[in-house]
Amino acid sequence: MQRKDFGLGDVVEMKKAHPCGTNAWKVIRMGMDIRIKCTGCEHSVLLPRMRFEQKLKKVLMSAEREDI
Repeated sequence: MQRKDFGLGDVVEMKKAHPCGTNAWKVIRMGMDIRIKCTGCEHSVLLPRMRFEQKLKKVLMSAEREDI
């Protein structure tokens, strides 16, 4: 299985939609756990990295990254 490339600030699509009806989430914290925030209702969820990568469908919008 190929690992999906995602980063802080990216907007991602998960396999299941949120109960509010939105399927777009923004990555707001990265580490061993990933915190994502629903773009519809602003609810945030903390998932272990492995579970997040299993449920990730695709990256919708990549955040602007600056190389320092």
